[in-house]
Amino acid sequence: MELESVGDLALHVILTKLGPEDVGRVACVNRKLRLSAAEDTLWSRFCSQELDLSAPLDPHGDPLPSFKAAYQKWRDAFCMYPWPLVRRVKRCWDGLQGWLLTNFPEAAATLRKGASEADIQELESVLRVKLPLPTRILYRFHDGQDFADSDFTSSTLGGSLGIIGGYSFYNHLVNVNLLPLKLVILETNHIIRHLGFSSRSNYVVVAASCTSGEKLFFLNCIDGQLHVGTRNLPIDGEMMPCVPNALISSVHDRNADLQQDAMLLWLEEHGRRLQSGMIKLREGGGIRSICQFPEEPPLCSTAITNGVRIRSSAVFVPEFADLQNESEKYFFSYSIRMSLVPEGCMSNGLPYDFCQLNWRHWIIRANDAVVSDVNGEAVIGKFPLLHSGGKEFVYESCTSLGSPRGSIEGTFTFVPGRLADPKGGPFSVQVAQFPVELPDYVF
Repeated sequence: MELESVGDLALHVILTKLGPEDVGRVACVNRKLRLSAAEDTLWSRFCSQELDLSAPLDPHGDPLPSFKAAYQKWRDAFCMYPWPLVRRVKRCWDGLQGWLLTNFPEAAATLRKGASEADIQELESVLRVKLPLPTRILYRFHDGQDFADSDFTSSTLGGSLGIIGGYSFYNHLVNVNLLPLKLVILETNHIIRHLGFSSRSNYVVVAASCTSGEKLFFLNCIDGQLHVGTRNLPIDGEMMPCVPNALISSVHDRNADLQQDAMLLWLEEHGRRLQSGMIKLREGGGIRSICQFPEEPPLCSTAITNGVRIRSSAVFVPEFADLQNESEKYFFSYSIRMSLVPEGCMSNGLPYDFCQLNWRHWIIRANDAVVSDVNGEAVIGKFPLLHSGGKEFVYESCTSLGSPRGSIEGTFTFVPGRLADPKGGPFSVQVAQFPVELPDYVF
């Protein structure tokens, strides 16, 4: 068939069935095909399908005159990397940044622009490591988080804006930030010298919390695993993995398109938890932060008894874990959120719009064996008064287990009205069993 007899619309339809590389080859055949292959509606389709771009933007977010120019700019910027892996990393960052922009814009504003190849090569030269391919691409999109203070050891640095988030209980506060490359170099050199394990020069510090509870994440540049320091980190460099080893591809895998190191898997899982509502923002004292206590079942339990709603969940606390102590190997914090439904509670057939906690009873199990059966007044020394339809009263406590898997359940005793002026007899409120277990992904 003579090419000239093929209409422009038919050519356009044919070209949409091809991929960008084949369209580029077709454009080399003759002038007619070159004109058809240059149509921006075609490249708009490719930009949308491969990069989820709705406007012609370069990798830094700056506008370009056409979608074709945008696609070319992206391919040129990442020409040294497997394209499927680039697309996967972009989806990871798009999901995280999209959630932050919608829900936590002040944290989104801390994300730095992507690092250059020169920046990455400088880190590799100074620290004498070779970053795994997925991590290199992650840093090309965003060079960690920006901080007003250049000294990350400051107790106030990063505040509550860490995009990984954290938890608090008693006076222990954790909020994890992703470090920019310049701080990766500084902190790695400082920590490695401080801990005295220079033989582990293949580790770099990529994320940290330096609030009241120091928590450090180390990327192993040899095997691609991400580790977090335990209680024994300052003593003997003890760490534990953050991602299942079976999921990590060898950084020397010949099929580079399929590479996935722990840093990429970790951030993808974090994004899934945020987008599914498994973890959410928490606000206290006018400060917002990402809270790692699960908010959805099966990791979060909910029970309503006589109008009192109790939501409960736990989080693993690796920085307090002691892997050398068989009886208290694993450390967990648990969060209890209690509130009174708008209809209030009942006593002697009459409704009351407030009630007050008096007593607690906890049963803690390691596997299926009861290891603690606790009765006592109040919670963390407080006797919360719940009002119908009011805010949740939230408190956190902690426990250690010798087993990686266990559970907590129990009851609270409330009185209608106030303890000083009860409006009826006490009633028991269920705390539905919730899991306390070492997770596949440690944050």
